[in-house]
Amino acid sequence: MKPTGFIIPVLLGVTWEVVVQSGLATGRLMPPPSHLLHSAIGLAASGELWTHVAATMTRIGLGFLFGAAAGTACGVLAGASGLALRLLDPSIQALRAIPSLAWVPLFILWLGIFETSKLALIAMGVFFPVYLGVLSAIQGVDRKLIEVGRVFGLSSTGIALRITGPAVLPSWFAALRTGLGLGFMFVVAAELMGASEGLGYMLLDGQQMGRADTILVAMIVFALLGKACDSILVAISIPLLRWQDTVRASL
Repeated sequence: MKPTGFIIPVLLGVTWEVVVQSGLATGRLMPPPSHLLHSAIGLAASGELWTHVAATMTRIGLGFLFGAAAGTACGVLAGASGLALRLLDPSIQALRAIPSLAWVPLFILWLGIFETSKLALIAMGVFFPVYLGVLSAIQGVDRKLIEVGRVFGLSSTGIALRITGPAVLPSWFAALRTGLGLGFMFVVAAELMGASEGLGYMLLDGQQMGRADTILVAMIVFALLGKACDSILVAISIPLLRWQDTVRASL
């Protein structure tokens, strides 16, 4: 993140700290940054915070890998084959409309209350945007480029590697970033499924104990981890998309 990205969060934090310290607000339900920092240091020193972070990131990492792989494979299959599109897409689009929390009792019934059901829920959240992004990108490839490739004697594999692949890559990375964001959202629902570790459990525990500082620390850690993971994806994409002559490349 560039330094300018910290301006708004820092200004908001300083403003609220001044408001609380001046006695204009109690800070009980919305603790000031100094109190949150103290709570975060205490949780980190006890090791509790790192335990929750490790559990959550492991679930997100595995769920993201499974969901992204399945979404990419199904998107490529549906985009490359009209028959596969007619067979798969209606069902996938219907399933996409089902609210995430509606799957929780079913996954618990099918897969139990332990890690498998949590990973399945996260993977499902990642799957749909990746599938839709890949499918839309393949369908949006300029037909003229395909025809030019055939004129130059490229095989189907050559067209896929030299035309379709590069054309799909920007949308694929955008879909992965969207899927990753949803993975962070779905992990909270997943960690309400009987988890005893994780930032989602930390949120629930803070709510039950009336600890607004614990809830806010968990939310801030979620935000920092999500931004860090998104930045990693962006960093991976930059060398692969360097060929693009876009506005982004000039910023």
